[in-house]
Amino acid sequence: MKKLSVFIILALLIINISGSTTVSQNIEEVKENYIIIEDFDPLVDLNITIDILGIRAFDKIDQFSDPDFFLKVFINDECFKSPTWRDTSCVYNCWTVTTDIPDNIENVAIKIELWDSNLLKNKMCDISSEDNVDDNGYSIDIFYDIKTGIWSGDDYNIGDSSGYGRGCGSGDGSIYKDENDCEIFFNIYQNDYDSDGLPWWIETNVYGTDPTVNNLGQDSDQDGIPIEWEHRWGFNPLIHENHQNIDPDGDSLNNTEEFITSEFGSDPYRKDIFLEIDYMIYENNSAQIEILKKVKEIIKNPYHRRNIIFHLDIGEVDGGDIIPSDNDSSFEDLLNLYQEYFTHNDEQSWKRGIFHYGLIVDYCRPGGFGFSGDVWPNWGYGRGTNCFVISKDLIQRKAELLRKSDEYIITYLFMHEMGHNLGIRFGNPLGCDLPGSGNPLRLSYWLFRNYKSVMNYRYTYFILDYSDGSHGKRDFDDWENIDLTWFEYINSDPVNL
Repeated sequence: MKKLSVFIILALLIINISGSTTVSQNIEEVKENYIIIEDFDPLVDLNITIDILGIRAFDKIDQFSDPDFFLKVFINDECFKSPTWRDTSCVYNCWTVTTDIPDNIENVAIKIELWDSNLLKNKMCDISSEDNVDDNGYSIDIFYDIKTGIWSGDDYNIGDSSGYGRGCGSGDGSIYKDENDCEIFFNIYQNDYDSDGLPWWIETNVYGTDPTVNNLGQDSDQDGIPIEWEHRWGFNPLIHENHQNIDPDGDSLNNTEEFITSEFGSDPYRKDIFLEIDYMIYENNSAQIEILKKVKEIIKNPYHRRNIIFHLDIGEVDGGDIIPSDNDSSFEDLLNLYQEYFTHNDEQSWKRGIFHYGLIVDYCRPGGFGFSGDVWPNWGYGRGTNCFVISKDLIQRKAELLRKSDEYIITYLFMHEMGHNLGIRFGNPLGCDLPGSGNPLRLSYWLFRNYKSVMNYRYTYFILDYSDGSHGKRDFDDWENIDLTWFEYINSDPVNL
């Protein structure tokens, strides 16, 4: 209706000027004598939507409470302000803004600012990978292209280490500085006639698809990946590609696996880690879930600061299973639990190459360790180590001794055991899992004091981080040496090991 009205007004203006009486004749004159501005989608009146999928704080934004977040989003210089989320360090699926945009201007200018509300003065939080200089380097500036539905600028879809639709304040290297670093997850899209997320222009001029027919799920090149995923990530949906052998970000998830996990926020150009947790109940199920929800948020921070997104499944996909209680879980018991609750007795389970697997059991010895569910030797932290177990007995003993909460102890143990799944293991480096290094009366406690890693028994319950190698003699750079492929299944030959 908007397009038709504008066109009629132009025609009527010509009529008044020329004195003509036939509208159709003057419309033809408009076509012949005037340049008609291009309409990038003649089927709909265009609008744009920004979904805020998540906001998380890394730093202590407020000294005495959690932050009071709110957003300012500028779309073509028009400001939209969100509600304020009080006293929370994280919030999900929290806000959506939709507004009309010109149909004839290709790029939409977008700025996203994250603020902490304060009584005296609001504080801007850092969600940008740019260096902070005065009031600059905190917000995200984006240009959204309505021809393609792809955006660029401070956030982009191919090769952005922080991830497409994600801003990260620690991307400027401020991991160990307090610069009000936060992260934000978002999506941007426009309306289209057939609601398949493919703009009219790209369907008509590039893909040759029908803009009035929903093409979701279509796989014209028969490479196993539908058109909408290939379009979003810059692959050609008209040319067959071997996605099972393409892994742009080197996180050991090929494109097919990235597609399988796309609904959980994976990104083929940014590293992702997936971990499933099943457990024996030691209080009640609701209490256990609440503990694991807290663990889920705490454990993300060290990974997310370095643009490795940690997905902890406690029931969102296939995790969170309650396993039968057992007062002493043997190693054989653990392998049986792996087969029953993780792969569901399917040796070809799709989860095997995507998820790590963790168990919380009543009792086992040792109280926590990594293992392989299906690669020989199952014990020993060799390649293929994809699982770990933690006993409630160890959790409770450490919680009482250190006067810490269960979620605190569980989080630190999870990160330690995940380190083994990532190739950090006894003897590599020397300070990892060294006996006696947690005892001030032992030489190893002092010898490896500079190895400030959760993998060092001295710091297992005190530093939620792997070391970056910057602390002096006998330190080791865990982050540089973690191997995201370590957990993958390998065909091992016991004779040659």
